[in-house]
Amino acid sequence: MNNAQAESPIAVIDYGAGNLRSVVRALTKVGAALRVTADAAEVLAAPAVVLPGVGATLDTMNSLERLGLVAAIRNSVGAGKPFLGICVGMQVLCEQSEEFGPHPCLGVVGGSVRRLPGGQKVPQIGWNQLRYAPTTAAHPLFAGIPDGSDFYFVHSYYCDLADPAIVAATTDYGTAFPSALLRDNLAAVQFHPEKSGRWGLQLLSNFIHWAAH
Repeated sequence: MNNAQAESPIAVIDYGAGNLRSVVRALTKVGAALRVTADAAEVLAAPAVVLPGVGATLDTMNSLERLGLVAAIRNSVGAGKPFLGICVGMQVLCEQSEEFGPHPCLGVVGGSVRRLPGGQKVPQIGWNQLRYAPTTAAHPLFAGIPDGSDFYFVHSYYCDLADPAIVAATTDYGTAFPSALLRDNLAAVQFHPEKSGRWGLQLLSNFIHWAAH
């Protein structure tokens, strides 16, 4: 596992997400230099950014707006720095969400956040497989992680992405939903790498390596 570090600390955005500590612990384990912050200026100054998340998109957006982080996130993605969204941190990148009634999200990518379909237990809690898009295995974020690997999910909603070209992986749970997206410097995953054992740590290590180059 590669323990390359960025020259300056990666910003891990602290807006009160319940998985913040476990994300920080996992990133530290694979050698990351981190700055946990709710300061927009520190997010903008960082060479790379991680947006963790659990819970609801509405609560997340309310917290990001209250802390003045919405523009910082949009500008960080627009500036071309490596950016990783995790779980709800992926969902809020969409234009809107239907969770607790329709509301706007960050609008970094086109699409809507929708509830998983009926016919199976919701939320999905547990291990499930990724199925890569044709070019995903060659991307630095997924280096060394085989197609079909299992990752740990906890979610009731998913991103219905408008552009199929940015769907890096799908997972089946009543429907084939996007479980990872890639667009230039932007990456996001619906699963929890910090809870996904070997492959989750590999993905986080890959992100650090990507951020450092």
